[in-house]
Amino acid sequence: MRIQIARRPERRGLRLWNVGIVLALAFTAALLVAGFVFNTGWDLLGARELKKQAKIDSKTLFDLVKLSFGVVAGAGALVALVVAYRRQRVDEDGALRDATRLHTERFTAAVSQLGDESAAVRLGGVHALAGLADDAPTRELRQTCVDVLCAYLRLPYTPQSDLLPNDTEAQHAYLSFREVRHTIIRLVRDHLRLPADHQHSWSKLHLDFTGVVFDGGDFSAAVFSGGMVSFREAVFSAGTVDFREAEFSGAKVDFSATVFSGGTVHFNAVAFSGGRVNFRAAVFSGGTVNFSAAEFSGGTVFFGDAVFSGGTVTFDAAKFSHGVIIFGEAVFSGGTVNFSAAEFSGSSVHFVAAVFSGGRVNFREAVFSGGTVHFNAAVFSGGTVSFREAVFSGGGVDFFKAVFSGGIVDFGAAVFSGGTVSFNEAVLSGGTVNCDAVVLSGGRVDFAGASGAPPTGLPRTPPLPVGLMLAAHW
Repeated sequence: MRIQIARRPERRGLRLWNVGIVLALAFTAALLVAGFVFNTGWDLLGARELKKQAKIDSKTLFDLVKLSFGVVAGAGALVALVVAYRRQRVDEDGALRDATRLHTERFTAAVSQLGDESAAVRLGGVHALAGLADDAPTRELRQTCVDVLCAYLRLPYTPQSDLLPNDTEAQHAYLSFREVRHTIIRLVRDHLRLPADHQHSWSKLHLDFTGVVFDGGDFSAAVFSGGMVSFREAVFSAGTVDFREAEFSGAKVDFSATVFSGGTVHFNAVAFSGGRVNFRAAVFSGGTVNFSAAEFSGGTVFFGDAVFSGGTVTFDAAKFSHGVIIFGEAVFSGGTVNFSAAEFSGSSVHFVAAVFSGGRVNFREAVFSGGTVHFNAAVFSGGTVSFREAVFSGGGVDFFKAVFSGGIVDFGAAVFSGGTVSFNEAVLSGGTVNCDAVVLSGGRVDFAGASGAPPTGLPRTPPLPVGLMLAAHW
């Protein structure tokens, strides 16, 4: 088993200026400081002129001698200080060289363990590299250790579902490989749980899980507060991967083109408070991805161009209070996406140009009390989008130029007590928009400029003919 390690840049030696130049600069700086202090003191004491003296007496001569010796002593002290500083710098550089050499020797031994056939030896190598990262004399050497651990996870990996059930040897090899991989994930998690200012924290380092196959793992309560974390093109195919109570507060975390094809991925109670989390072009084709009770209070979470074709993605009871959440041009063609009882109180949530062609998207009992939810130019051609029993008490929900050509959009028993729900210039050419038993106690529901058949169940006085542009305001 071979692991390719990125070549580290060659370390440059200690660079010091010529001692003569340093001494000249030190003397110049000392004279400037002394002159500044003298002039300042002169002004503060209010002195105007010196008293002239025709003859130099013994006291004045003695004072001049003392001043001369003081200048010489000060110059000597300055030279000693410069020399001591240079010696200290040389000693520190020597110590760093020794520490780096020792680190390199231990690093080479640990990496060789990762390539061993024995799972026990590989586990020892994993723990040795984690310990080396903690003891690394520089941030660059720490990053190198973490890079090797991530590289091990990126090695070709065959999921258990692809193995022959009767191949005992392959099953055992898989289980040993899996144990080593999950140990690496657990060590990464433990270091991400440490405070950012802790000497062993990895929260500011880059973590590269590009293309990794996950069949389980625990990142719960990890804090992603800096650096770049890449899950790009990773595959979540089985088992349970746990991000519960993790915090995304400043890092750039990339799940773009990730495939969720099986198993369960928990983002329950995750806090998105800053930074950028990118699920662009992610494919949700199976299994369960759970964002229940997640809090979106800052930063940007991007689901643009994502494909929801199977499985279940759940945002139940999630809180959207600040930040931007983008589902622009996402395709909902199968499976279930739940926003049941979610609270939209301040965020900007975008479903602009999204396509709802199958499956079910559920906003049942969701509360829209602030912020904006945009369905501009979205296409509803199949499946069901349900706002049943949702409460619209503030903010805005906008279906500007949305096209309703098939499927069902259900506002049954929804409560409109504030804010605005707008269907301006929407096209109602097919399917069903159901407003049965809605409660209209305030706010505004606007169909100005909409064309096609008006929604069923909408109270109208007097009745308006089908096909007439309808503007209903409450």
